Amino acid sequence: MPSVFLKTYGCQMNERDSEAVAAQLVAKGYALAPSEAVADVVLLNTCSVRDNAEQKALGKMENLIGQFRKQRPGVVLGFLGCMAQSRGRELIDQLPDVDLVVGTQKFHRVADYIDDLLAGRRDKVVDTEVEQGSEATIKEHLLTGAAKDKAVTAFVSIMQGCNQYCTFCIVPYTRGLERSRTIPDIVAECRELVARGVKEITLLGQIVTSYGRRVESRGSKVEGQLLSTLDPRPSTSPFVQLLDAVHAIDGLERIRFTSPHPKGYGPDLVEAYVRLPKLVESAHLPVQSGSDRVLKLMHRGYTRARFLEIIRQLRAVNPEMGITTDIIVGFPGETDEDFAETVSLAREVEFDNAFVFKYSQRRDTPAAAMPNQLPEELIEARHAQLLAVINEIAERKNKACEGRVLQILVEGPSRKNSARLEGRTRANKIVVFEGSERHIGQVMDVKIVHAAPFTLYGDPAILN
Repeated sequence: MPSVFLKTYGCQMNERDSEAVAAQLVAKGYALAPSEAVADVVLLNTCSVRDNAEQKALGKMENLIGQFRKQRPGVVLGFLGCMAQSRGRELIDQLPDVDLVVGTQKFHRVADYIDDLLAGRRDKVVDTEVEQGSEATIKEHLLTGAAKDKAVTAFVSIMQGCNQYCTFCIVPYTRGLERSRTIPDIVAECRELVARGVKEITLLGQIVTSYGRRVESRGSKVEGQLLSTLDPRPSTSPFVQLLDAVHAIDGLERIRFTSPHPKGYGPDLVEAYVRLPKLVESAHLPVQSGSDRVLKLMHRGYTRARFLEIIRQLRAVNPEMGITTDIIVGFPGETDEDFAETVSLAREVEFDNAFVFKYSQRRDTPAAAMPNQLPEELIEARHAQLLAVINEIAERKNKACEGRVLQILVEGPSRKNSARLEGRTRANKIVVFEGSERHIGQVMDVKIVHAAPFTLYGDPAILN
């Protein structure tokens, strides 16, 4: 069978989608190529959150076309994912050598479409249509790793889409409205992963805390199944009910989730960190801005004070709570005062880390049409200033870990030095140490002997 090379841009959702597409292709007999240079099919799974991500994918495809069309004209080239969903046939109009464009609700059809293209049954394929039930189609996992080809961690998609409609964000237009899988379906996938050696599962969604909240509007079969699995008189939200169900899986060591929305942090979710020991003390909580005026323009639905109250509650539950965030600088109309409030919020919260993004205009989003778009040089300057603050705080907090003994789950070889092993603390800090293959998959204690800005180093002397 032919070989396929798949390159992924963007978020963990995209990584999970690519993993599932690869698993489906392998199940059909395709080989996974080690590089694009030797592949019969090259697929780019794309991101649309920022213009830079789209331009990278377009530039990559242009290079592939120039590389292959004279030397290997039979190579199938395709776009998958968010940019494919957003632009559709426009991509083939722009780049006629592209053979395949598949949107976010059609990942499960990629293998069949490639079959058709290679067999000559189709010349081009463009499929960006909505498909009911697509949220439950991506279940395959291609687990690889150093421990007898068993991965220690895995991502599980619990829903697709987003109903938040933040004014800067294109995701509701590329991923569609919120659609949740049933609890039994998700639990069955998690059980299978645990049976294959997975110790930690991260539940994924555009806004995971909205899980199960949009099931009553259309009355589909899947929605009816989801409703039947939820407590009819719930004292907890559907998402916390899902956490309870996953937590009950024997053999599972840790549960994480990403990304939530501050609006989803009710008392039941805060209390779950106390009640569910497998739910690690780690929260990635996107704030986007520290200015109430900008938060309102962004349509975020909370205030600075409310965000700070959530942080207070989480740290009251566990002072060791690792808290990370997303922040956008340069939103249209952001003043010096607005930016100063964001910097002061970062200093007040003392995030363990933050992804700081430069605002990027996305077509058809309300923010793209807002007045007072900021010049690029100002956005660059603010980005550098905030990033310096974030990095200083992260380094200082890491240094405070020196001399402490922390529990880690050993995931495998370090990504930067394969001679060493790497694991994560419950608070999601990366720890590198010297160990052997037998430690992979273990939950163990290590003493932190040195701290870099974003990596901790453990003492191998206390390893068993």
